[in-house]
Amino acid sequence: MRLIEKETYQEASIAASQLLINLVTQEQDPVIGLATGSTPEGLYKQLVANYQAGNVSFTSVKTFNLDEYVGLGPEHPNSYYYYMAQKLFNQININQTQTHLPNGQAVDLASECKVYEHLIANAGGIDLQILGLGGNGHIGFNEPGTSFQSNTHVVQLDASTRAANARFFESEAAVPAQAITMGINTIMKSKEILLIVTGNGKAKALKQLLNQEKNEQFPASVLHEHGNVTIIADQAALSEMK
Repeated sequence: MRLIEKETYQEASIAASQLLINLVTQEQDPVIGLATGSTPEGLYKQLVANYQAGNVSFTSVKTFNLDEYVGLGPEHPNSYYYYMAQKLFNQININQTQTHLPNGQAVDLASECKVYEHLIANAGGIDLQILGLGGNGHIGFNEPGTSFQSNTHVVQLDASTRAANARFFESEAAVPAQAITMGINTIMKSKEILLIVTGNGKAKALKQLLNQEKNEQFPASVLHEHGNVTIIADQAALSEMK
């Protein structure tokens, strides 16, 4: 894994955006895996700013998001569909039909997971997957104990994950108990992975990732087995390494 150290969250976001923009401008029909939450917000702001400045076009880009809450529709302000529309898609020139998220309101969730896998495969796979790092080591919503062989599936969210996401909801009880997420095997099929880790709250998890061998109890540890992983971290996230 290649580690890029940056001083601040802003600098980390700029570095991440440059890596992604390079891919978009160099590849003919790039397929990008996207993440949500607070970590990639700075990245998306940089992408919007670069689009508005005329530095990049997204017309040929296809996207696949890592996950979506079960039970939340696209108009729900805490759905990831809504997040992506507000933070990125509505502010750039991407073709909305080329953006994909799991359907958290699907009647048959197991079938929806299979459909999502087929969509990714039919797009030729993911060229660059953006990831954040959960405090318990989760990537996507793959909680500790998730099989490294898992494909897109429905997951019961860990109590610590729901607590971490409660700040986006009225209360912790309002956080959905389930989500659809790309599986670890799905993520690992990506040609390149960019892991963005920022803030003091992720320092212990980053230290554990960098020092721990592959273990399903710490899902992100599987990234040691991927041949093309870049980690961009700010000094706050690296504070436990000093």
